[in-house]
Order: sequence, then C-alpha cells, then structure tokens
Amino acid sequence: MTKPDSNQVLRRLPIVVGGLGAILLLINRVLTPELTESQSRGDVLGVILSAVLILTGLIWQQVQPRSPDAVELIGEEGFILATDLPEAVKTELAWASHLILTNTVTRSLVVVYQGKVLLRRGILGLKSEVVPGPILKRVLEKQQPIYLVALNVYPGKIEFDYLPENTQGLICQPIGDKGAMILGANAPRSYTKQDENWIAGIADKLAVTLQQLGVEAE
Repeated sequence: MTKPDSNQVLRRLPIVVGGLGAILLLINRVLTPELTESQSRGDVLGVILSAVLILTGLIWQQVQPRSPDAVELIGEEGFILATDLPEAVKTELAWASHLILTNTVTRSLVVVYQGKVLLRRGILGLKSEVVPGPILKRVLEKQQPIYLVALNVYPGKIEFDYLPENTQGLICQPIGDKGAMILGANAPRSYTKQDENWIAGIADKLAVTLQQLGVEAE
C-alpha cells in the first residue's frame, strides 16, 4: 500500500495558474483591435506575474520532492526484553527504544549486545534469533554505522530475516564495540541526517549504560 502525495496538487498550482494567466493575456491581446497605453502596461505586469508564478511552481517541484512510498510492515507489534537483565538496563532500553520509535521513521527495532538479543520492539519479524551476517559483522568490527537506503536492492538483505520481510530501509548502528541496534523503516530513503545523528547519540548513551552495569552474554 503506497502513501499518496497530498502536496502534489499544491506544488503544481502556481504553474497551472501562471500558464493560464499567460494564455488569457495572449488571447486578450489578439482580440483587442486597438491597444491603449494603460492596457500595454497591464499586459507587461500580467506577463511578469505569470512568469513569477510559473517559476515558483518549478522551484517547489525541486525543493519539495515527492515523499518516498511507505508500506505496512508485515508482522505483529510487540515489545520483548530479555528477562534476565537488571531493572536499570530494562528501563534504559525501554526509554531509548521509545524515543527512536516515536521520533524517527523507525518501525522495527532490535538491540544485540555481546551476541545476545536484549530487545525487540515495534513490528516484529518471525525470527527472534539474530545470526550476524556480513553487514552486521562489519558494523561490529569497524564500529561504523551502515545505512541501507533501499533494502530491497541489496542481495545481503537475507541476513536481516529477524526484521519484517518487507522492511524498506535499514540502519545498523554500533553500540560501542560490543553490540548494535538494527532499525527498520517502512519507506526507502526515509532517514534524514538528523535521524542518523539522533540514533547515534542514543546508541552512545546505551553503550555507556550497558558497560557500566556490566551486561554480559549468557
């Protein structure tokens, strides 16, 4: 299911109005047997206004691109925490995941730390186990995030079988040198630079908390 572009008509309106105005001015000039000085000045002003409207419409087409198509992710909504975590860690994970899900385009979120799944929240995939593939391993080794803007075009998407199968965009964000957050979106090319910075800041905060509280793998 795609999301309609509700601003499409508004962006095209100046072009339509400007073009219509120019056509009417031309018809009026052709049908007028004798031009007066005041009518000539009015025609010049009308041409300028029509040109401004058309130019405004063209600019709007460039600076307000069509929003990426969104889909409804396949899966059930849920919130699952590892049961053996300290209460302080559970609170931190709940807080961090809530901020991400409500302030970014993320719809599905998984937190892995020292090989253990600490949290799954949002729209859940069918699998609960996370087996690191080449992309996640690279994130853990390099401690650098990877943003896959359109997951469907990446052959390596098969490693993210613990996310909804129709996830459109994805960020793998390292949590220090021991874990990562895997975030899935329901639209391609939907994360902004501000989103990426926000997610990185939360991951850094989580890394400090998990290290201080000594979260270990089973």
